[in-house]
Amino acid sequence: MVVTRWGARFMGRRFPCAIGRGGMTADKREGDGATPLGAWRLMLGGYRADRARPPRTALPLSPIGPRDVWSDDVADPDYNQWRTGFTYPFSHERLRRSDPLYDLFLVSDWNWPNAEPGKGSAIFVHRWRKPRHPTAGCIAFRPDHLAWIVTRWTPRSRIILRDAG
Repeated sequence: MVVTRWGARFMGRRFPCAIGRGGMTADKREGDGATPLGAWRLMLGGYRADRARPPRTALPLSPIGPRDVWSDDVADPDYNQWRTGFTYPFSHERLRRSDPLYDLFLVSDWNWPNAEPGKGSAIFVHRWRKPRHPTAGCIAFRPDHLAWIVTRWTPRSRIILRDAG
């Protein structure tokens, strides 16, 4: 899949998508709101089992529980990792959200699993809030497009982010 600020191409189809509010960057930093340039793999994902069945995909998917969080705190030894805890002591993002953004989300290998603190966390592929509405650095798609993509994703597939001007 090739992603630019104008959209994505995958398996001969074009899809509108949203990227980070900070645009694209070759020097990703925690909190900059940018989507990192480069080639990524999708490694695993999560889904809201109480809202939908998981799609058929080659990616390992796990149900998201009410205590599941993603650490975004550079001081956390588990920075940029999926963890569980109602009282997680470090800054984090809740994975089980009231909105549908993370009803299905896919974890990229950007700065994961061996994270360098400060180089960006939670770079996911997920549903968009509304058409082309910027993300905090993730790539977001219309729900039906995301479902189409994930069912065709293979272990050899890659996301190539490039700044096409």
